[in-house]
Parts: sequence; structure tokens; C-alpha cells
Amino acid sequence: MFAVLYRWRLKPGTEDRFRAAWATMTEAIRARSGTSGSRLHRTDDGDLVGYAVWPSRDAWEAAAALPPADADALATMRDCIERSHPATPLAILDDRLAPPAP
Repeated sequence: MFAVLYRWRLKPGTEDRFRAAWATMTEAIRARSGTSGSRLHRTDDGDLVGYAVWPSRDAWEAAAALPPADADALATMRDCIERSHPATPLAILDDRLAPPAP
């Protein structure tokens, strides 16, 4: 398993649009690339942070070389972003995160 951390500062008033597009993009990537999905968080300073889990780093890199899984959702996300931090690849050493309760 492999994970990637993403961080964005959004333009004021765009969070709902971004979150809807992020959900659409996450589902499209999961369907195409076999990921475990992603979680979206808000930091205390207002940035949004996405944490995505991939089968491997190779799978993540291969997906990055493909056209977007949903070009419209990606365009919407980009339109909402004021500032984007570089993606942070993460090697998973230990995993103690329990799956969400049903």
C-alpha cells in the first residue's frame, strides 16, 4: 500500500463546489485505478487536505500519466483552488486505521 497527501487553499466561497468535484474525481479514480479511495479534511487554518490510498507507488505514477479520470471534475477543482501544495508521497509503515463503522 501507498498513500499520498494533498493540500489546497481554496478561493473564498468555493468549498461546496470543490468538495462535490473532489468526490466525483475520487470515485472516478477509484473505478479506473483500483484505489482504496480518499478522505478529505479541513485544517485549523482553513486549508483542505486529502489523503488518498493507492495499491502501490507504481499504480499512482501510472495513473498520473493517464488523462484525467474526470476532466470536468478536475477543471472544477482547479477553478476553486487559490493555492496548491505539492503532493506528498507517503510510504505506509504501519496501518492501525480502523475501517469506518457501518
